[in-house]
Amino acid sequence: MTHRTTRPTCSVRPRSAADLPACVRILAEVHDRDGYPVNWPARPADWLAAGDGTAMGIGAWVAELDGRVAGHVALSRPADDDLAARIWRERNGSEPAVVGRLFVSPAARGHRIGAGLLRHVTAEARRLGRHPVLDVVASDTAAIALYERAGWRLLTTTTQRWSPERTVTIHCYAAPTP
Repeated sequence: MTHRTTRPTCSVRPRSAADLPACVRILAEVHDRDGYPVNWPARPADWLAAGDGTAMGIGAWVAELDGRVAGHVALSRPADDDLAARIWRERNGSEPAVVGRLFVSPAARGHRIGAGLLRHVTAEARRLGRHPVLDVVASDTAAIALYERAGWRLLTTTTQRWSPERTVTIHCYAAPTP
């Protein structure tokens, strides 16, 4: 007798306000396990909602695994202090979009959800005529491995002072050119 297992169904869709509680819960799990985000936001739902298409945000998406939120990503216009965006602009003369707030539930890992979210947000940036870039803390080796497997190029490595007590090493990446 042959035993078949069905692979879970993954999909990516625009994030809605109703998704924020699940996203905050998953973000807390990721923070506890992986230390992302490095500085836990005082209002995590507001931190995530920054990518909802208002102000600097272009959009935000969630990944679902068998109908339940399992991951998140956002795309935004560059802020004045976005180093990866500034480097991209200086080297290429074109306008970038910043990928951020990318995380996957620890319980849902191993289903290529992070790669799917990254592909989706990259395609969305390109659809808008922008080149995707991002910053990542050097200690986040799993995220760095994801970006490098996807062909993202390292633009630079630098240190940033995030507070009087904390200096972090940051890698700036750009998506591969199509």
